[in-house]
Amino acid sequence: MDHDLNLKQAITAGETSLGIELGSTRIKAVLINRQFETIASGSYEWENQLVDGYWTYNLTDITKSLQAAYRELSQEVEQQYGVRLTRIGSIGFSAMMHGYMAFDSTGELLVPFRTWRNSTTGEAARQLTAVFQFNIPERWSIAHLYQAILNGEQHVPRIDYITTLAGYIHWLLTGAKALGIGDASGMFPIDETTQDYNEKMVQQFEELVADKGYPWKLRHILPKVYTAGVEAGSLSLEGARILDPSGNLEAGIPLCPPEGDAGTGMVATNSVKKRTGNISVGTSVFAMIVLEKELTAVYPEIDMVTTPDGSPVGMVHANNCSSEINAWLGLFQEFYTAMGQKADKNQLYSVLFNQALAADPDGGGLLSYGYFSGENITGMEKGRPLFVRSPESRFNLANFMRIHLFSAFAALKLGMDILTKREHVAIDSILAHGGLFKTPVVGQRIVAAALNVPVSVMDTAGEGGAWGMAILASYMTNKDTQEPLDRFLAEQVFKNAQGQEIKPDLSDVNGFDVFMERYSKGLPIEQAAIDYFVENGRD
Repeated sequence: MDHDLNLKQAITAGETSLGIELGSTRIKAVLINRQFETIASGSYEWENQLVDGYWTYNLTDITKSLQAAYRELSQEVEQQYGVRLTRIGSIGFSAMMHGYMAFDSTGELLVPFRTWRNSTTGEAARQLTAVFQFNIPERWSIAHLYQAILNGEQHVPRIDYITTLAGYIHWLLTGAKALGIGDASGMFPIDETTQDYNEKMVQQFEELVADKGYPWKLRHILPKVYTAGVEAGSLSLEGARILDPSGNLEAGIPLCPPEGDAGTGMVATNSVKKRTGNISVGTSVFAMIVLEKELTAVYPEIDMVTTPDGSPVGMVHANNCSSEINAWLGLFQEFYTAMGQKADKNQLYSVLFNQALAADPDGGGLLSYGYFSGENITGMEKGRPLFVRSPESRFNLANFMRIHLFSAFAALKLGMDILTKREHVAIDSILAHGGLFKTPVVGQRIVAAALNVPVSVMDTAGEGGAWGMAILASYMTNKDTQEPLDRFLAEQVFKNAQGQEIKPDLSDVNGFDVFMERYSKGLPIEQAAIDYFVENGRD
């Protein structure tokens, strides 16, 4: 009771921080106190749509979904503590990184939001990489912008502002065109020294498009870059009504810089120090290693981004991860229901995931490509989920589950091998988070086998990116003067955190390597499936 009374007092006094993250399939809101405990949370599930060849979410759905997640959180506060949520100490928004949101001078969205999931910018990414001598992934905002230029799209001359989804939400609620440096590093390359967009590359881009005669300059249409700990605006009265249409939430709350889900993943796993890394699992999967030194070459498989406080990070991002697993488990759930049984989703995942531990080390000769969307690492422009087996394959439930878990991390493995085997990047620890790790042990063993390094899951891992965003909001208002983010995390947030580390099992590692040989050799089969659907008008 005393603890609940203290939480009630913290809520009433506004001694709280709110983080809201808009992920690929779920929006989650988390309210924490100054001890970084979760007081309340809310969530809302949503899905992107494929419209005119682009994966997108419309603005109405974005606003309604944001409101739904906040409403559930505020209702939980009122039901559990008996007070209305009116004051919050600090707020931060995060969202899936990259993508393209372009607006005109009136604030009108010029084309539907193009998410990170689109692999339609290959030509632009290749040209910019060659000009900058710096890898520009297809997902990055500058690749989307330049591809629109190459396509001669009519909206380009009208552009007044481009930003990410997190940047858009922040702008909508504060009026400030701001972006955290981690999210900004997914829009355009960052100069570690200036903690801003790379000026040399800005000028190279200007020269590249000079003959177009556009009325804008690149710097004028990009959001201002902020590092963690700096106030980046405050909640306007209009913004407060958008977030909370009930009118209970007060305006004037300070907001920290909006960040991408990669940055919040680093914070949520205490992985912002050099030689640390984290892996974040969801619709997509990415691993991020904070680097001690620059890489010796430019690799299309490696994104160079930053931590929320501006340190360089080598990021391997695969577009596909859990979607195919979720689709198959949905099928199993349908079967279970058809048998007259009530299917508990968490139990279903636990039972089926644990089957993978009883499988043949290599998955019994089965093969799967969980490509719901194009996969940049393997050069696939479109998504065609594919499951393949031969008459000789050992087709049973355990192998079936193991092979889909293997496939979820296969593309990531190809990129990580460049960092560890070719660049000899030192990694002291990797921490994992995401829904796949809710089932103990299984996901960790698979990832440890894929990367051949120990993998830890902390007891805070279930909190996820929204909690990480709330931590960044708290850091802005509660840090000591000049206290760096890594020290704040180590000495305050994670001081007493517990975790479980799983070391690679040699049998698992060898089995994954055998699977990867099969996976790499089978890529032409996946390409053939893509070509078939395209050629037969089922694109």
